[in-house]
Amino acid sequence: MRVLGICRFSYPALGGFKRMHDSIEDREAYLYAPDRMELRFRHFETLTLPSIAAQRDPDFTFLVLIGESLPKPYLDRLHDLTAAVPQIRIVARPPMKHRLAMQLVLQEELAGVETESIQFRLDDDDAVGIHFIRALRRTARRSTRMREGWRNMAIEYRSGYSARLSADGISARPVQAPFWACGLAVLFRPGDPKTVMNYAHHKLHEVMPTLIEPSTPMFIRALHDDNDSGANDTRLKPLTEAESADLKARFNVDEAQVKTVFSGQSALRDKA
Repeated sequence: MRVLGICRFSYPALGGFKRMHDSIEDREAYLYAPDRMELRFRHFETLTLPSIAAQRDPDFTFLVLIGESLPKPYLDRLHDLTAAVPQIRIVARPPMKHRLAMQLVLQEELAGVETESIQFRLDDDDAVGIHFIRALRRTARRSTRMREGWRNMAIEYRSGYSARLSADGISARPVQAPFWACGLAVLFRPGDPKTVMNYAHHKLHEVMPTLIEPSTPMFIRALHDDNDSGANDTRLKPLTEAESADLKARFNVDEAQVKTVFSGQSALRDKA
């Protein structure tokens, strides 16, 4: 069984953003603006990357989709950050609709694969629990007989955290969130031409059976001014020492690293 994750990192898609632009050049100028890229790198470095790197089941592939136009300093920085994580593969594509681009990348990765696959999508500013891949495999294995007549099955982890990161650390709150992308995966039969990107994550339960695990925290969703979720959740609270330790244990997200990176002291940032 193949387990595949996919993430777009400032990919200049045709559509796919709430902010509209008149041309690809305008979109690239917006995406690659230094302040915005710094914000994306800081979240990727402290949330997405450590949670992927620490997976207890290492047998998976995590595809990072970028544009062919990504400026070299950012491309080098991304390669430097991910070099030590063998599961990560950076894939560059020209501008096209973001769903189509991600579908094609997944299909190319699965070409010739004759086993089932589990596919998930993750934003470049979110994290998953370090047991995420292991839990997906376990659920797939235990549900084999039940899903014999099903084409697909969605697996959802509904419990997690909303969080805001800054030089002061992490403010967060627990959430129960139905069908957020960061807590979902889809199991596919061998040779299925569709991918996780063929479906709207918030409507998966309308088109396929879904297994829901409501209690184990399995995602962190970042809130800030540059993502569609916004950053105005007044219910977020600074972490206690025990809560900070719990996030480290569950997600490999280190509040001390967050403070360092968001204060502009990341060694890799300085190198870039």
